Amino acid sequence: MSDDASRPTAEITLLGRHYVFACNPGEEHKLDRAARYLDRAMLGIHSQNTLLGSERVALMAALNIAHELLEVLEERRSGEQDLNRLSERLERALANTLPPDGVTAE
Repeated sequence: MSDDASRPTAEITLLGRHYVFACNPGEEHKLDRAARYLDRAMLGIHSQNTLLGSERVALMAALNIAHELLEVLEERRSGEQDLNRLSERLERALANTLPPDGVTAE
């Protein structure tokens, strides 16, 4: 018997259709959360154009979510770079305030 047979399953709903997926033990809530996010994205696209098929709606939602993710990752990288620059400035400022031997008077 394969590992998939012993893994728990979770049912999700996308655009009113039910799907069952295997997932790691304890990860069901994460799958459900991701499915709800995807479903909201798909419903938003579907409400704008009801003539689109569910596959096309799913692809458009996936592209939108991928775009959101890439934007967040870029903001995170930028924030990390800003923090690194500030940290370097702080280290330089602190180095300039310490006596040459590095020992502080108490």
